[in-house]
Amino acid sequence: APIFVPILLICLGSVASYPTAPLGDGFVYETLNFLGKPLNALLIGLGFALTLLQGKGRLEEFGRHTQKGLEVAAPIILITGAGGAFGAVLAATPLGDYLGETLSTLGLGVIMPFIVAAALKSAQGSSTVALVTASALVAPLLPQLGLDSDAGRVLTVMAVGAGAMTVSHANDSYFWVVSQFSKMSVATAYKSHTLATLIMGLVTITAVWIASLVVL
Repeated sequence: APIFVPILLICLGSVASYPTAPLGDGFVYETLNFLGKPLNALLIGLGFALTLLQGKGRLEEFGRHTQKGLEVAAPIILITGAGGAFGAVLAATPLGDYLGETLSTLGLGVIMPFIVAAALKSAQGSSTVALVTASALVAPLLPQLGLDSDAGRVLTVMAVGAGAMTVSHANDSYFWVVSQFSKMSVATAYKSHTLATLIMGLVTITAVWIASLVVL
């Protein structure tokens, strides 16, 4: 129950919030939408977990489990928050506009969206911000890049996606989640996780570039 109930509530909340409103917009919708929010669902799951504690020493046992959980989770939460905050500071700079204006004149074709997205990802850490910002910067430049055809737009989306995962390092909260849960040192995480994201991005953009030679 502590695991199944939160998952069920989150699923029901997602169904209730679907645009077609399959459960209407009345009491059922409001209830499931509230209970289906991840924090609320997990809190309910915690309540079910507390019922599993038995005996007179259940409060002491609860304290031990809480302490053990905090020892593992607290550093991850703090480091992840710090990494996200650092990324937000960098995202507030005019880096994206500068990159777009500078690279648009170089005639890089499908490589240009990749470079913009990769630079944004590496600078501020968030793949979502890199995707959204790079897309907004590149869209007006598609005719100049020779990518204003249907195939060109598809390749642009793929190039931006490749750049948005290149690379994950210290300013990316996911970097710290992976390194801390895997109990890797920062140096090891750079050699494995960061290097892996670099390889993924380069392999993907290479494939996209080869495809552009064929279809454009």
